[in-house]
Amino acid sequence: MKKIYILLFILAAQLITAQNGGDTKESVFKPGEWLKFRMHYGILNASYATLHVKSDKIEGVPVYHVVGKGKTTGFASIFFKVDDTYESYFAKKDGRPYKFIRKIDEGGYKKDYEIDFDHEKEKAVLNDKKNKKKYNFELQDSIQDLLSAFYYLRNNYNPKDLVKGEAVQLKMLYDDDGIFNFKLKYLGTEVLKTKFGKVECYKFRPLVQSGRVFKEKESLSLWVSTDDNRIPIRIKADLAVGSIKADLDAYNGLKHQFKLIMD
Repeated sequence: MKKIYILLFILAAQLITAQNGGDTKESVFKPGEWLKFRMHYGILNASYATLHVKSDKIEGVPVYHVVGKGKTTGFASIFFKVDDTYESYFAKKDGRPYKFIRKIDEGGYKKDYEIDFDHEKEKAVLNDKKNKKKYNFELQDSIQDLLSAFYYLRNNYNPKDLVKGEAVQLKMLYDDDGIFNFKLKYLGTEVLKTKFGKVECYKFRPLVQSGRVFKEKESLSLWVSTDDNRIPIRIKADLAVGSIKADLDAYNGLKHQFKLIMD
């Protein structure tokens, strides 16, 4: 079950939609927004993951501070204990990331990274605290970290402008492997049955590299609400061994009303 928790945040960050423009567009989220996901590995209720939006400042710049956490629970934690934390600080004005933290422990597999983004010098410094190493990267246009990407795209892009079957991409930096591109294909709309009721969603398919973790190139699916919140409702993936599904289990502090389809 290694990679289960980073999968949630990677997929959330891939909410890539057709550009609606404008760095000063009013935010579709607000401090206090909290999302909780219940994650299943096969028949097991493997864990819960959360995303929480806070408000802060970095060097006098007003920023959102998003904290993502994932932990195994119950029976699953006996076989594979996970305790993951992701944090991102990004500007309220334009969504540019200033700091990213990744601290994970997945069955003894540990990472402790901190990335500082210097937009004036157009560089990023990754501090690998566990191995006491530092890596330097040149920033590229619209670079985002794992969490800031999701919130930036919620604000600045409009899914209604996407063409079915069209693939788009985003540049991202979140570990020492460097900056990478992640493509995403839009598959149209679909109504999902959830614990809250029926929810109309945009459906996306991230195009990933097959290999040790994922079953094939197009083994992931992501459903995002079509209301003004644009929050992940379901994530599903076929892994090399088994499958995983994450469903929205609870929410609080949404800026807009969470819309359900009434029968």
